[in-house]
Amino acid sequence: MRYAACVEYDGTHFSGWQAQKHDVRTVQEVVEAALGRVADHPTPIVTAGRTDKSVHATHQIIHFDSNSERTDFAWCRGTNRFLDQDVRLRWVTPVEDKFHARFSALSRSYRFIIHNTPIKSALYRNYATHEKEPLNAAVMAEAAQVLLGEHDFSSFRAAGCQANSPIRTMHKLDLSCQQEWIWFDLNANAFLQHMVRNIAGCLMEIGSGRRSVDWLAEVLAQKDRTKAGITAPPNGLYLAGVEYPQEFDLPSQRHNIAFWGE
Repeated sequence: MRYAACVEYDGTHFSGWQAQKHDVRTVQEVVEAALGRVADHPTPIVTAGRTDKSVHATHQIIHFDSNSERTDFAWCRGTNRFLDQDVRLRWVTPVEDKFHARFSALSRSYRFIIHNTPIKSALYRNYATHEKEPLNAAVMAEAAQVLLGEHDFSSFRAAGCQANSPIRTMHKLDLSCQQEWIWFDLNANAFLQHMVRNIAGCLMEIGSGRRSVDWLAEVLAQKDRTKAGITAPPNGLYLAGVEYPQEFDLPSQRHNIAFWGE
């Protein structure tokens, strides 16, 4: 039987999502180990998308297969018993065999949070990207609109990105601010490696006045990563949602999960 699950994690002490050959702690490995203890057999998982070292998730979606008879509650609570406190299953539900956490997804959503203050916070250092220079949020929001729609995002992909195509469709890029906090929400059919962090780095340069509002359009048109800005740190990045066709009726489609700033 196939199950879907929502995974939430604090990425601070993880070396990313994907299991690796060398001895490092990854989200995939600890979740598979915990699920396997509940299932009483090895339980490989498939994820909607990988996240890098120190990137967080409020809403990562996985699927796994098992013939072990457990209630949804037992899968969820039982697995969480074997997980450290920085990773949790939010829910588990049976799905049709045709459901695939990666290939059934219609889009993914990310949130990037900036703490814009002269002094770096002791409390938020792992959960927001710090920028000491004052940022003009209105200028950043104006510049970001050029990224909406279908584009070649080569200027914003990591050198080691393994995606077959740099073409992506950005459905949403909204920027909000409150006091010393700035955050933006992105939704696209898919993202390239480091794409959000590279966009964030460019927007921060524009917001600080080091670049003009038109610069982002120039970077996009050049399709050259070397023409863009720095890659922003990972600690302000959150995988915030994965959208699927309504036919699968996942719990996250029935109940909105609130996030920071909402």
